[in-house]
Amino acid sequence: MSKREGTPSVPPHQHRAENTAEEAENRRPQPVDDVADSTATEEQSQETAEAPHPVPSSELRRAHELADELVAELAKVDEGDIVGEVVINALKLLRDQTNRGDIKLINKSLKELRYALKIFAPYRDVRKVSIFGSARTLESHDDYKQAAVFGKQMAGAGWMVITGAGGGIMAAGHGGAGAEPSFGLAIRLPFEQATNPFIANDPKLINFKYFFTRKLMFVRSSHAIALFPGGFGTMDEGFEVLTLVQTGKCVPMPIVFVDRPGGDFWASWQEYVKNHLLASKLISPEDLHLYKMTDNIETAVQEVTKFYRNFHSVRYTRDEIVLRLQHKPTEEQLDVINTRFADIKPRGAFRATGPLPVERDEPTLNNLHRLAFPFNRRDHGKLRMLIDYLNDPPARG
Repeated sequence: MSKREGTPSVPPHQHRAENTAEEAENRRPQPVDDVADSTATEEQSQETAEAPHPVPSSELRRAHELADELVAELAKVDEGDIVGEVVINALKLLRDQTNRGDIKLINKSLKELRYALKIFAPYRDVRKVSIFGSARTLESHDDYKQAAVFGKQMAGAGWMVITGAGGGIMAAGHGGAGAEPSFGLAIRLPFEQATNPFIANDPKLINFKYFFTRKLMFVRSSHAIALFPGGFGTMDEGFEVLTLVQTGKCVPMPIVFVDRPGGDFWASWQEYVKNHLLASKLISPEDLHLYKMTDNIETAVQEVTKFYRNFHSVRYTRDEIVLRLQHKPTEEQLDVINTRFADIKPRGAFRATGPLPVERDEPTLNNLHRLAFPFNRRDHGKLRMLIDYLNDPPARG
């Protein structure tokens, strides 16, 4: 990956040293109940029958006194107040008589998220695309070749590539991009999931026990999603990302479904979406603008990269949404927007503005222009259409 603005300033060898220490910690002898757990690779998906172990409040008195002192000290450092809340909520698990299995679930989830956030942090300013698809796709298959070319072209455009670190489409994405601009978010399964050789032993490989923590890191860390043909897992990932964008639970981003040349995998999928979901009015016509389908890699790459040609990012305030832009909207564009997209705001008007007070925690973005308006937080398909309008070359100021 070429050196450019946004490239991590932390030397790779430092990450390797830190990760080696963390891996060593993970290799320490496990508690007896973990070693004996035959479901160590399986997600706890239902409540256990284990009885709670009540702890008398008298036995917790000293622990609470020490915790109060710790929380008071934490409040003196940056972000320490929130870490103090983590401590308080952890102690409440004992007060609530939470059984050991449930405490282990919370503990492991927190550990996975903390470690993953640490690995991604140095690359925060680099755009990333997540690639989803079948782990069973053979290297000789056209889907594999498409994913490899897509990964290569995205890396060539300065992007990093995230996959599930397995075989098939995941290996293709990493193989095309190369190891340096790649992240692997592996999941421990009792079958099928072996780390592909392109990301194995890389410091940016992260192993997860739980699907939900892994999914969170996929979506939270991505600026775009590319889906290649796959099974239940790919369908799950595709529909979840669409749901998150449609409901505003994640920021707007390009979502592209990529087929092999002449393939009809995603065309058949869209027939179901249109003939059942849309025809039954379970989704809105504008929701179809949340994604794009293509069998051409250049088109797929362009769909991702052009999304950020003018649009940069989004920020919500108490009453408004703020679209950050590379170019200031012209008066003519504002007139068009106020007419064409009036139905996505409950009141007021679209207005060009500079940085708002709520954005003072992101001073590096002060040079960007803004389009602010009260958003109904419902019509995210139409919001995507607005972003597409702003990204259209004739619409530049």
